[in-house]
Amino acid sequence: MKVILLQDVKSLGKKGDIVNVSDGYARNLLFPKKLGAEATAGNLNDLKLQKANQEKVAKEQLEAAKILAKEIASKEVVIAIKVGEGGRAFGSVSSKEIADTAKEQHNLDIDKKKIQLAAPIKTIGTTAVPVKLHPQVTAQLKVTVKEA
Repeated sequence: MKVILLQDVKSLGKKGDIVNVSDGYARNLLFPKKLGAEATAGNLNDLKLQKANQEKVAKEQLEAAKILAKEIASKEVVIAIKVGEGGRAFGSVSSKEIADTAKEQHNLDIDKKKIQLAAPIKTIGTTAVPVKLHPQVTAQLKVTVKEA
């Protein structure tokens, strides 16, 4: 019996896959637990429409991420921190501070988890900070740290 998987099933397949299983397995396990549906013409058509819709949404998200990446690349975030003798900074600049300052200065909504700092910024000067907006799109945000 051909079955369309409605959820990921271990050792059988991923959501949306069409698999061939025995009638008993389908009737006794997959259908009652809502893990699969019979691969009828109507269900196959529904699956096709769902996949087309998911592709459209994914494409729109990619385009939005590219537009936001261009906007982020054109901006510069300036953060002031206390500095002691010899230009040594007291503390550091974290991804949370960068996200908050970007929101304040440029009204950019950047999630602090998407800012990919290898280590907090502890020096004065300009640093290019990568911001991962989408699995395929990474923008470079200019962060300038100056004396307070």
